[in-house]
Amino acid sequence: MTHGSVFIGQPVTPVRPAGDGAAVQVNILAKHFGPTQVLRDVHFTVARGETVALVGPSGIGKSTVLRIVSGLDTRFDGHVQRPGTMAMVFQEPTLLPWRSARQNLTLIHDGLTEAQADAALDRVGLGGRGDAFPRALSLGQQRRLALARAFAGRPEMLIMDEPFVSLDPELAEQMLSLTEELITEARPATIFVTHARAEADRLASRVLDLRGTPATLSPHLI
Repeated sequence: MTHGSVFIGQPVTPVRPAGDGAAVQVNILAKHFGPTQVLRDVHFTVARGETVALVGPSGIGKSTVLRIVSGLDTRFDGHVQRPGTMAMVFQEPTLLPWRSARQNLTLIHDGLTEAQADAALDRVGLGGRGDAFPRALSLGQQRRLALARAFAGRPEMLIMDEPFVSLDPELAEQMLSLTEELITEARPATIFVTHARAEADRLASRVLDLRGTPATLSPHLI
């Protein structure tokens, strides 16, 4: 199901299962914005339970790679193979402001009961806040709600675009620890973008460095 730019459950394009034991296979030959080529020969795989971090300078094309991998951007040369269920976590929580915390889960995930939604909220430290609307939650609580929504559907693939940016150190540490725990429990194939190398080294089993013009992966890090 979709809302805005949040995709959970159903892919946005027809999907072929990834082969060779990989949950995700990315083969981007080229990506252009008008006459300008921004990506070339970006190839990598992500296994189930593996976390891959994508790093590089601002504006290099990291978020463009995520949009292609997720299926939000289909105008590129190449192909992506991905599993059938995925979740995305963005810099901003992108919640439904006119729905309760509980409804932010049940309206996205078909078949999720209120009891299951409450259990998911409790797992991220929002127990008893199911009836609260996003505006009544702090930024940290909204980020936790976004994580609960992402993991409630047990996604096979998780995409995160700088989910810890703009948080103070204490809150960032709390969110990192919670995300680590949820990834360990659900074991999705995870791809996330970060500017913080410490976050990449902590969460990821592999770090990919996007460099150059047009951008490609540093070969020694693939």
